[in-house]
Amino acid sequence: MKFGMRKPSPMRSIKARTTGKAKRAVKQAIIPGYGQKGMGWLTDTKKEAYNKVYKKTTFSIFDLFK
Repeated sequence: MKFGMRKPSPMRSIKARTTGKAKRAVKQAIIPGYGQKGMGWLTDTKKEAYNKVYKKTTFSIFDLFK
């Protein structure tokens, strides 16, 4: 588990911002509960727990400027 500052990745940032609305709309139409808050616990409990701890123990360089 990582502690401290996360290393920024420009490529991942661009990828996250350019994921299309159409792709999310299709998933929302097909998968019940897609995009709903708290659904991570039902789909992948282990990953959800890891992400929760990771989010609390690390911070971004952009958090320093807030």
